Amino acid sequence: RTIRHDLFCPSSTGSKSVNKYRQQQQFELKFIEYLLSSSKIENKVVVLAMITRHREGGFALEDITGTVKLDISKTLFHAGLFTEACFVLAEGVYEDEVFFASAIGFPPAEPAKSFYQHFGDINLFGGPFSRSFKFSVNLKAFEEHNSGAMLIFLSDVWLDQPTVLDKLRILFTGYSSIPPTAFILIGNFLSAPYGYKESKIMKECLETLADLICEFPNIKERSHFVFVPGIHDVGFGNVLPRPPLPESITAEIRERLPWVDFSSNPCRIQYCTQEIVIFREDMIGKICRNCIHIPEDEEDIPSHFVRTITAQGTLCPLPLNVSPVYWNYSYALSIYPMPDLLVLANNYEPFEISRLGSLFINPGSFSRNDYSFQVYLPSNHQVEK
Repeated sequence: RTIRHDLFCPSSTGSKSVNKYRQQQQFELKFIEYLLSSSKIENKVVVLAMITRHREGGFALEDITGTVKLDISKTLFHAGLFTEACFVLAEGVYEDEVFFASAIGFPPAEPAKSFYQHFGDINLFGGPFSRSFKFSVNLKAFEEHNSGAMLIFLSDVWLDQPTVLDKLRILFTGYSSIPPTAFILIGNFLSAPYGYKESKIMKECLETLADLICEFPNIKERSHFVFVPGIHDVGFGNVLPRPPLPESITAEIRERLPWVDFSSNPCRIQYCTQEIVIFREDMIGKICRNCIHIPEDEEDIPSHFVRTITAQGTLCPLPLNVSPVYWNYSYALSIYPMPDLLVLANNYEPFEISRLGSLFINPGSFSRNDYSFQVYLPSNHQVEK
């Protein structure tokens, strides 16, 4: 992906003047093996490597050929949140077995459009089909003409709180005449840990929610309900990706509602030609706590976060000791190629960011943040609050 970018790949088309300018701006990537084998000072070297901890303390750059100690005392960091295990482009000088970085930035992210231009209609999003639905003419026509389609995202839906159920009743009342395509309910579903009683209480809360939904027959019959578990919901501990809520808890609500799914976290939804990823994790806070450099404009942390995950191509750009990953299912955290909509449910203020043709939103906490939620309109790629 990186070597296909204009900064590293010479163009074979275009005018001579443009090509000359681009060639002057281009960089040549070096392997760390090249630095380790060099007996002279290497100036203005650019390497693509991962930031790791050096065995003697401090940081290091590592690629498939070797490891070199990294000095960031005078480094200019570009936009983004830089942590261990992140892949970076580092420019600097190699001297005395140390890489003195003058600038560090992320590899350029690639829009989905560019990916499909290079690889065709291959399906990496998931599902049983080998070809992507993004190029289906019939689905695209249906998507554009179905202007009434709505996806409603709610995060931190505490079903054990009566006030939350009252607000859900108001929400369902408002949409009962025009049922949305789907309600995506994102955990955590309980306001506090209940220990050994948690499974029983969770089951009772889901049964109460089923009673509430059945009060609105139009919504019950026409809207789809998707439940995405949170980081503190019933299941195994702090490991990603998280499995769906256990069937022993969800059996009754499955019987009572015709259109209900209990998904994993992260969750992937294909709506016509659009690819949607929902992820519930306080990843912004985790990354900020483990940054090796905090950006000066701290008010724009969500933009830095979005830039980070798009450049890394994963929802979890952290070392395993900070955020464990179940390696057999690590592909579920991939966001390459970039989806059309990425719902990043965090304990952070709601935001909406557009980047490289994709939309990134955080609906905020329904239970904590004055019962906020967001509505996505697939026909025009717009978000309403």
